Amino acid sequence: MAAKRAILIAGATASGKSAVGMRLAQSYDGVIVNADSMQVYAQMRVLTARPEPADERAVPHRLYGHVSARESYSVARWLEDVREVLGEIERLGQRPIFVGGTGLYFNALTQGLSPMPETDSVVRAFWRGEARRRSAEELHAELMRLDPLTASRLRPSDPQRIVRALEVFQSTGQPLARWQAQAGTPVLPAGAWTGLVIAPERETIYRRAEARFDQMMASGALDEVRHLRQMQLDPELPAMRALGVAPLMQHLDGEIALEVAIEMAKTQTRRYVKRQLTWLRRYMIAWRWVEAK
Repeated sequence: MAAKRAILIAGATASGKSAVGMRLAQSYDGVIVNADSMQVYAQMRVLTARPEPADERAVPHRLYGHVSARESYSVARWLEDVREVLGEIERLGQRPIFVGGTGLYFNALTQGLSPMPETDSVVRAFWRGEARRRSAEELHAELMRLDPLTASRLRPSDPQRIVRALEVFQSTGQPLARWQAQAGTPVLPAGAWTGLVIAPERETIYRRAEARFDQMMASGALDEVRHLRQMQLDPELPAMRALGVAPLMQHLDGEIALEVAIEMAKTQTRRYVKRQLTWLRRYMIAWRWVEAK
């Protein structure tokens, strides 16, 4: 049976993309596939606004909550999982509907991943040690000296990507940006998918995101962070960068009041929404934009 054209639904946090995905899945015999890098973690249903159990019963959902927060899940691993899921969906004659806000996932899905080199373990350990000792801005200045091409594309406040670029440059002698420029093989080539961007007004998204965080707190978000704290996870793990984790962890450590932590989480969320919208306008301008209410 020929594969049905996939539907890709992107949008910022709290844009309403999940509701659109549900409606389309019910109309087109679809299976919703997660394209959000934080909704993969099992211990964070509330904090990452994963689909409700009732929605998961009404429509098949895949790649949600299937990874432990102890794991360093990557876009490469997600693509491996996606290939397996797509095969299952095709055998059932259903339509894949990808829903999420992680732009890198969508880019990898439709354009492929550039081949990335292995980095030297000694080099990797050195720069990760430097990341604990030095500020992101200092590391960015070092990258600008060594690899200005890649440094110019990274925010000085993004230590994870800066350290990765330093590791690659010192291990290979080539800028990370040159490795990334090499073409990959898309999982969904042109013609195999239709892309939608759910795009309410920015202020509408901000209001929804703040209201949703209040609902998360009422639904047990603090308990989820308390559980993460008990797991004693490495702070560099991807799951620890989920919106709200850091300030709520500070509250549990007795450093700030709960009200302060909540306001910090909301500010963090607004900034993230702004970055998401910038990404969408830059990389998904050719998709169909839907001004959902």
